[in-house]
Amino acid sequence: MRGRGIYLLPNLFTTGALFGGFYSIIAASQGRFEIACIAIFISAVLDGLDGRVARLTNTQSEFGVQYDSLSDLVSFGMAPAMLMYHWALVTLKLDGPTWGKVGWLGAFLYAACAALRLARFNSQVGKVDKRWFIGLASPAAAGLIASFVWVCHEFHLPGQQLRYPALALTVLAGLLMVSRIRYNSFKGSRQGPKADRVPFFVLVLVLAGLIALWIAPAITLLGASTLYALSGPLLWFRRRRLPVEDVD
Repeated sequence: MRGRGIYLLPNLFTTGALFGGFYSIIAASQGRFEIACIAIFISAVLDGLDGRVARLTNTQSEFGVQYDSLSDLVSFGMAPAMLMYHWALVTLKLDGPTWGKVGWLGAFLYAACAALRLARFNSQVGKVDKRWFIGLASPAAAGLIASFVWVCHEFHLPGQQLRYPALALTVLAGLLMVSRIRYNSFKGSRQGPKADRVPFFVLVLVLAGLIALWIAPAITLLGASTLYALSGPLLWFRRRRLPVEDVD
C-alpha cells in the first residue's frame, strides 16, 4: 500500500500554486485586477519552490510531475487568459460582434498554447538540453501578461483603451510559448561542488533587483518579463547573423 501514497510537502506547494491561479481567475472576474496579478506571481513563486523542495527532500515522483503540470495549466494558462479577457479583451465587443469573438478567441489561443507548451515540455523531459527552454516557459508568459495588466492598472490606464495592444500581447505571448525559440533556463550544466556557484556580479544584480522590486514591483516585474521574453528572439537573430559575419 505504501507505493500508492504521495509525498505531502512538495505537493502542498503545488496545491498553493494551483490555489493562486484559481483565486486569480475569481478576482479577475470580479474586477479586482491588481489582486489577480499578484496571485499569479505568488503562484509562480510556489511553482518554483515545489520542484526544489522535492529535490532537496528526495521526494520526486511521477505523480508530482503530472500534478505540477495540471497546476501550471490553471495558474499560467487559464488565469492569465481570463485576467486579460476580463481586463481588456471583453471590451472588443464594443467594436462589433466579430471583434467580440476575436476577444475571447485570443484568450483561448493563449490558454491553448500554454497547454501545448506544457504537453511538449513533459514529452521532451530528458531529451533536451536542460540549459534551455524550447519556447517561452508558461510562468514567464504569465508574468508578462500579469505585469502588463498590473502596470496599466497602477497608472489608471483602462483595458478598454488598450484592448488592441492587449490582444496583440496575448497572441504574441501564446505564440512564443509554442515556438521553437530557445530561452535560457538558468539551470546551468556544471556538476560537482561548484555547480551552485555563480559569479559575484550576479549577487549584485539580484540585490539591485530586490531593491527595485520593493520600490516599484509592477514596473520591475514588467521590465524583467519583457527583457526575458525578448531575449529568446534576440539570441535567435544573433545566431542567424553569426555565419554571415564569419564569412565577411
